[in-house]
Amino acid sequence: MTTKRLIDEQALHQKHYAEICEKLKQDPFAQFLGIKLIELGEGTATAEVTVAEHMLNAHGTAHGAIIFSLADFVFAAACNSYGKTSVALSMNIGFLAAAMKGNRLVATATEEKKNNRTAWYRIRVETEHGLVATLDALAYRKSDYFVEIDESE
Repeated sequence: MTTKRLIDEQALHQKHYAEICEKLKQDPFAQFLGIKLIELGEGTATAEVTVAEHMLNAHGTAHGAIIFSLADFVFAAACNSYGKTSVALSMNIGFLAAAMKGNRLVATATEEKKNNRTAWYRIRVETEHGLVATLDALAYRKSDYFVEIDESE
């Protein structure tokens, strides 16, 4: 019987913080949308985007896709913050208010529970006028890390 070595993911996050941030900031779709990573912690993240003309729906309000994309990006940042490759298993969003052109959307992801294979996150998307959407998300944590692991970790 083989036993797996436990990895100190907090130490890994701290040691490889700059590398992890850089990888997340290179997300092509987030860059295309103008999403900016503001803060990255252990299992937490904050990102923002300003609603532009091309992000509006037929009613002149922020398209749900831009709100969801921002929430998805901040979820991805939070669940990958330990340097372990993680992907979405499920996401459930509730749209609570409209956002308008020029509004700065800020999304914050908070880790609620994590184990070796899955992690649960709560995401809030807000403007200066209040809460716009909430998202509950479940991540699958793959077995590989995208940062180098050495024997001391």
